[in-house]
Amino acid sequence: MQSFDPNRLDARDAKLVTRLLPIARAFSRRYLRLAVEGRENIVRGPAVFVSNHNGGIAGPDLACTLSMLWQELGPDAPVYALAHDFVMRQLTPLGRALQHLGAVRASPENAARILESGGSFLVYPGRDLEAYRHSRRRNEIVLGARNGFVSVAQSTRTPIVPIVAFGAHRSAYIFHEGRALASALAMKRWARVERFPLALALPWGLALGPWLPYAPLPFRVRIRVLPPERIDSRENPMVARERIRGRMQAALDEMRGLET
Repeated sequence: MQSFDPNRLDARDAKLVTRLLPIARAFSRRYLRLAVEGRENIVRGPAVFVSNHNGGIAGPDLACTLSMLWQELGPDAPVYALAHDFVMRQLTPLGRALQHLGAVRASPENAARILESGGSFLVYPGRDLEAYRHSRRRNEIVLGARNGFVSVAQSTRTPIVPIVAFGAHRSAYIFHEGRALASALAMKRWARVERFPLALALPWGLALGPWLPYAPLPFRVRIRVLPPERIDSRENPMVARERIRGRMQAALDEMRGLET
């Protein structure tokens, strides 16, 4: 078997995506009752799709968002997803499987390669800080302090398209983020993870840790694609990131209000 390279772009299998799209679409529509707004804002060609992350390693937002992009852009479109370093480098069987669906190890170099080759990618800058936030914080956009997605968009003159998911964080109840435990286990050093969440989730009942997938509860998921934004090359990436986060938070607040 060929050695696994988590940085490959040519491993994406459009035929496999074509076969899986009807399944992903049916799951999103029938089980999660997915509703999508703003499809007209999806950019064709190189683009940075930045979204909020909910529900952990197998959060329903990823399946909903990717299947929506596959549907709108077509299975043959070079759409990638920047995946966590630990998954792609240390959980290699999973990384190999995800790579066929367009997963690539998250790094500025890979992001730039995708855009320069004419592709687009989906990124979750909030990573575990957002995916494993306490359930009482489920309606917060947490992008963290990373500016890489902005800097890559600036250097390649590529638009950023914010995508906001609402409802996916209700797939489980995270009652403890596990910051102290993750720190005690030095997980940031060896796994690049800063949370060890404790959750009530199916089918385990009690779900421990960041890598245990769980079946999402059938709460409705809504996705809103916001208008694209080009970042001036002279702008401070941190300022641009916070503006994008603010736009996403405003959209999430509005979507939450529609549910009440």
